[in-house]
Formats: sequence, C-alpha cells, structure tokens
Amino acid sequence: MKGPMSYLLIVVVVGLAMSGLKSLLIPDPTERPLEIFTEMVYSKASESFSPSGYLPDGMTQQHLVEGVVPRGSLAPRFGPGTEEAQRAGRELTNPIPENDSVALEAGRKLYGTYCSVCHDPLGDGMGPVVMRGMLPPPSLKAVRAVGLPDGELFHILSYGQGNMASYAIQLNAKERWQVIRYVRSLQEKGAR
Repeated sequence: MKGPMSYLLIVVVVGLAMSGLKSLLIPDPTERPLEIFTEMVYSKASESFSPSGYLPDGMTQQHLVEGVVPRGSLAPRFGPGTEEAQRAGRELTNPIPENDSVALEAGRKLYGTYCSVCHDPLGDGMGPVVMRGMLPPPSLKAVRAVGLPDGELFHILSYGQGNMASYAIQLNAKERWQVIRYVRSLQEKGAR
C-alpha cells in the first residue's frame, strides 16, 4: 500500500500516539490518576491510644521527647506539684496590666467557655457540672484563692491541681494570664 493512503495511515497512527502520550505527560487534573502502589497513597491511620507493634512502648501515641516545647508554649521552668506551684507563685508575675480592658474582656470570654462550667459565672464554685453531681471546686472568692499569687494560679491552670485538670492544651500562656486577670476582677467584686 503506497501513496496517499499510507501517508494518511501514518499520520493517523502518529496522531493517536501523540494524543496518548500527551495524556500521560499532561494529565487532566479533573480525572483520578493511575495508582500503582496504593499503600503509599492510602496509608493506614491508627487511633491515638491504640496498641502498636512498631512503636516504642507498644502505643501509637508517643510521649514528647525530653526538652520539646510545643509551639505557642513557654519552656517548662516548673514541674508539677504543690512545691513547684508555690515556687511559680514566687517567681512569676502576671504580664497583663490590671487596667488592660481588652485582655480583661478576652479573659471574661475564656472564663465563660472553660471555667464557668465548674466555677460558675461568679466564681462561687457552683457551676452546672456541680449541679449534676461533680464535686464542687473551691470558690475563687474564698480567702485562700484570693491570697494565691498570680504565678501560682498560672501554675494551677498549667498543670492542674486536685480535681482540676491542666488547661495548658486548651489555653495558651497569654490566655491563661488573661483568665487570671479576669478572676482577679471577680475577686475584687466580692471576696468572702
């Protein structure tokens, strides 16, 4: 087969080859790509607290490496416990001025979100969870709470104490200081 028909056949074959090559070199972003090694595309996720035969301690969620400071946190100068809380009370001062109305308002909102469920909106320790059977926390207006230094309150918010859990994950350092500033304003309104 010679002549114009053979040239036409060659042009058609080359054209089809070029269009196929184009689709391989410049894929259509709206189409699903060809997946050869699907294990690399779809990794098997593990639950945080599930056992793991591959990781140390046999658990999926690992402890932070010694000395790691999570982003947005302060380097831990204090450890847990009452002695460390008292030391924090001696060494730390609230960096937020008393007359900072913006910080006070932010502290009020944070207190309403994270603290009032136990301590109630007025700080008396009779929040909704107490009404449902949880042990009441101490009143934030009690003489002992009023007498705690700001640094000790910061330590309590950071590490927890008694039945109170740590709020270091929920509140960054600045937010914890704002909550303390707001608690001080509650205490000024009515100490017992």
